[in-house]
Amino acid sequence: MPAPIRLRELIRTIRTARTQAEEREMIQKECAAIRSSFREEDNTYRCRNVAKLLYMHMLGYPAHFGQLECLKLIASQKFTDKRIGYLGAMLLLDERQDVHLLMTNCIKNDLNHSTQYVQGLALCTLGCMGSSEMCRDLAGEVEKLLKTSNSYLRKKAALCAVHVIRKVPELMEMFLPATKNLLSEKNHGVLHTSVVLLTEMCERSPDMLSHFRKLVPQLVRILKNLIMSGYSPEHDVSGISDPFLQVRILRLLRILGKGDDDSSEAMNDILAQVATNTETSKNVGNAILYETVLTIMDIKSESGLRVLAINILGRFLLNNDKNIRYVALTSLLKTVQTDHNAVQRHRSTIVDCLKDLDVSIKRRAMELSFALVNGNNIRGMMKELLYFLDSCDPDFKADCASGIFLAAEKYAPSKRWHIDTIMRVLTTAGSYVRDDSVPNLIQLITNSVEMHAYTVQRLYKALLDDISQQPLVQVASWCIGEYGDLLVSGQCEEEEPIQVSEDEVLDVLEGLLVSNLSTPVTRGYSLTAIMKLSTRFSSLNRIKKVVSIYGSSIDVELQQRAVEYNALFKKYDHMRPALLERMPIMEKTATNGPSETVQTNGETDSTILDTKHLPSISQPASQANDLLDLLGGNDVVPIIQTTVPTKPASAGGELLDLLGDLSLTGGPTPTPASSVPMSQPPFLLDGLTSQPLFNDIAAVIPPMTAYNKNGLIIEFTFERSNPNPNIAVITIHATNSTEADMTEFVFQAAVPKTFQLQLLSPSSNVVPAFNQGSVTQVIRVLNPQKQQLRMRIKLTYTHKGSPVQDLAEVNNFPPQSWQ
Repeated sequence: MPAPIRLRELIRTIRTARTQAEEREMIQKECAAIRSSFREEDNTYRCRNVAKLLYMHMLGYPAHFGQLECLKLIASQKFTDKRIGYLGAMLLLDERQDVHLLMTNCIKNDLNHSTQYVQGLALCTLGCMGSSEMCRDLAGEVEKLLKTSNSYLRKKAALCAVHVIRKVPELMEMFLPATKNLLSEKNHGVLHTSVVLLTEMCERSPDMLSHFRKLVPQLVRILKNLIMSGYSPEHDVSGISDPFLQVRILRLLRILGKGDDDSSEAMNDILAQVATNTETSKNVGNAILYETVLTIMDIKSESGLRVLAINILGRFLLNNDKNIRYVALTSLLKTVQTDHNAVQRHRSTIVDCLKDLDVSIKRRAMELSFALVNGNNIRGMMKELLYFLDSCDPDFKADCASGIFLAAEKYAPSKRWHIDTIMRVLTTAGSYVRDDSVPNLIQLITNSVEMHAYTVQRLYKALLDDISQQPLVQVASWCIGEYGDLLVSGQCEEEEPIQVSEDEVLDVLEGLLVSNLSTPVTRGYSLTAIMKLSTRFSSLNRIKKVVSIYGSSIDVELQQRAVEYNALFKKYDHMRPALLERMPIMEKTATNGPSETVQTNGETDSTILDTKHLPSISQPASQANDLLDLLGGNDVVPIIQTTVPTKPASAGGELLDLLGDLSLTGGPTPTPASSVPMSQPPFLLDGLTSQPLFNDIAAVIPPMTAYNKNGLIIEFTFERSNPNPNIAVITIHATNSTEADMTEFVFQAAVPKTFQLQLLSPSSNVVPAFNQGSVTQVIRVLNPQKQQLRMRIKLTYTHKGSPVQDLAEVNNFPPQSWQ
């Protein structure tokens, strides 16, 4: 058989291919020749053939048939064969294939080889693709090589030890004695790998972290020597001595100093030296400065040092490199809450980044700008952000408009400024604002009594200019309906009043009703506004005619409104002036607080659970009896459901049959109390009065997984009620990772008698497959005695046509949810 072509010739041949098909034909031909050579057990050219096979693998062609040939090369005594064999093993093998276990004995022999280069090959391979079984078997040899005096082997053994620890963390203590001596090594390669090993051990074990904190002075000394040392050609990169080692040491110091006063104190001085002495003209210096900033921010550093770090990030914002600017903005965004005043000094530079062409920099600058807004700079910052809103891409408008709304609500210097700012947003990006912006602005206008004439005049002018921005049109329609008489009378004092007749106002509102740009919701606002003007304007016959026309509208919502308004004109005309009088001032006790009318799982629940007002039990006594035995005793309280779940009538008996027939006499039952009526608001904008429902403690209560079985996962998230801290509000999230939907899903719960529990209606009774959605349901638990929360849950659903029912007990609630 002729000698196969060399690798260099194969590469040259493949590069001459003009098409993909031609290249594929060359590869297939060569693979066939390599297979024939392997079958004939040709030892002479095995190394050459495997090398060509690796090149084909790198081009993306299958090369798995060469795996065993790699093992044969590893077993060879020639170094050239071993080198290609180990390289092939690293590329073609991994721990998912059992073939790799055949290498274990060869690697063990090579780790004890007399030649350091063969030992290095074995260490590299084990550190690259060693499985947990191989790591357990060979950890002893790696630990021996860590103690050798040969720096070439020590650096490779340290990296191999990192891989062993990742695969088998319990072997960490084996490397502890050898690790202590690595930092005294002069060789930079060994120092670098030892710092990597120390970092890995500290990240994986709190005990190791506390043990290695005593090495901080030694690490500080190494870093100081690197900074103060003169030019060293073998370690110099752009005038900086071994920046890779400096970065690794800074990362390790960050881990060691986090949350520890003594360690942080020991590294403050060296961090200041690095921050002031590092050259920033090259990217190498910027990398070291960035790691220094991250370390300063993570440890318990002095305030002056933190200011220095933020100033470095401020300098980064002036850099021409976009990556450096992005990194600086991201880092400042993380630190703005803790060092607000220091970041404020760079406000002008941050605002300039809003004009950057790069969208990622623009977004980070926008987020940081909103974080910097306060009562002192609100006017200037809003001017810049409104200018940005005018010119930014559509992708930014929604987030920018939302941020301006929140900032204006929190820091507005006056009500007129607040109203002007919101109207500017609505005219600029009205189609992108959040759904709650319309009722929020209406509430703001209602409460600003002295601004009613000014506001309605401004909104009327805006309507004449543009009716495409639906939120703006809705607010304008509502205001014209409420304060149309002020518009016609020309009572505006803040600016020159305009002369408007009643017919002109009605023309505009009627135009909204017939416009193709108007949504059904906008038409509802317009019709209601026209109806309200029947008590403010004298054009009663025209208004009656308009309302009667829409009594036959194809839009059911609009038709219902028109029919009801027609009834007001005819049967209840004596009540019309009282019903259509101006809305009273709407009180809002907390900024951005959720309103008392909570939209829960698609149903409106107007009540807040209170010790004095618990809704009465709406379930039959027989079902309550079945539910009481959930916790295996007679000290439980049944659920209180505001709405009966949508379930077939035939399933009603077994729905609540949880464990048995315990008598109601076993424990006290909560007495029914009067509940707040849950009627639908009669008018479009009723129910805007808001009270805070949850306080900020929700952010610190961790979520928990209550149930995980058969692909069904039930997660609990927690909030605490603001009016009554004894109430925990639990939201369940049910997800389904199987390939079929879970239908007729019912979640039930019971608690001991010292608690009271209310279970609201679920968002759905179908849990979608493949985690493509979730079912949510709200539970309110009253815990007046602050006892540890216990709960028994029952799950019922149909999966793949088969009914499934399961019980579970949940006892591991986070302490914050019940204390």
